[in-house]
Amino acid sequence: MKTTAKHDERIAKMTFASVYPHYITKVVSKGRTINELNKVIEWLTGYDPITLQKLIDEKVSFEVFFSKANLNPNAHLITGVICGYRIEDIETPLTKQVRYLDKLVDELAKGRKMEKILRTL
Repeated sequence: MKTTAKHDERIAKMTFASVYPHYITKVVSKGRTINELNKVIEWLTGYDPITLQKLIDEKVSFEVFFSKANLNPNAHLITGVICGYRIEDIETPLTKQVRYLDKLVDELAKGRKMEKILRTL
């Protein structure tokens, strides 16, 4: 499925700080912890909690957030549908990376085991 240029641009300009509280709400309401959320984000991006907080404070866009990230080499193992898009079919790299993160947060909220979320099994 192709995303539109307008959709991709909207995602690129969105700030990580505006979405992070929604991630927290989603996982905490399902019995998971902020530490688990941060672990998932660190696995995907390489950002430790201090760096993550700095990026939140700076209100960086997703474009900057992922341009500075050290994407996990196993990120390509994240597949499936999120927000109506099949991840493996998304052509725009940034949009795909944001959807990787969305999918990991979704898996965490659904109670999936951390080993499976982090693709270590």
